[in-house]
Amino acid sequence: MTENEGNTPALALRDLSVSVPDGQQTRILLDHVNLEVAAGELLAITGSSGSGKSTLLALAGLLRRPDSGEVTICGERTSDLGERQRTDLRRRQVSIVYQSANLVPSLTAVEQLELVGHINREKRKTARTRAESLLEELGIGDRWNQLPGRMSGGERQRVGIARALMSEPSVLLADEPVASLDPELSVQIAELLASETRSRNLATVIVTHDEVPLNYAHRHLHLEAGKLTDVGLADVR
Repeated sequence: MTENEGNTPALALRDLSVSVPDGQQTRILLDHVNLEVAAGELLAITGSSGSGKSTLLALAGLLRRPDSGEVTICGERTSDLGERQRTDLRRRQVSIVYQSANLVPSLTAVEQLELVGHINREKRKTARTRAESLLEELGIGDRWNQLPGRMSGGERQRVGIARALMSEPSVLLADEPVASLDPELSVQIAELLASETRSRNLATVIVTHDEVPLNYAHRHLHLEAGKLTDVGLADVR
């Protein structure tokens, strides 16, 4: 993970605007949105369906470009980067946790993580050692050789988080990470994301409909009509 110098935020969104066709009209999803997330901070974003939360996360993850504005990752501006440079920056600095974990069905838990090491050109032995250590740290070391189909929902989500951490990112984005889990597992996953944010000094953004992650966030923002509203500081656990 790259440490940020001075007060440079790990993630900064500057004056972002996005609109999409809506019949014969244009619907504004993001209207000059500004956002900063510091290393070690967990930010939760809520909003109604179709409000633009997923679009915001895609912009922060360099998966799409805004109509206007700037996304900065660890002080590096991205608007003028080519696709290969954006992909390289995303690979080095940003990881995403998906709602359904999005695991490869034919790979075991440890192989899911080793694949990240392979993509990052890490030596196989080193990748295996780190993968096993991460799975152990996240409480599923005894499930390292299981396929996703033989894991519980909570176990799959832990593997998804471990895989995201395998690349040692500076920015961690989570798209509805507890949406498909029961209340007890939701608390466990929210606690895990908060713990990893602190211990790894991550800038973490969680998009959520569920209230559980709000109990662990430093800030809660609400997205509606293209604007982000600060709901307030949370009593972080």
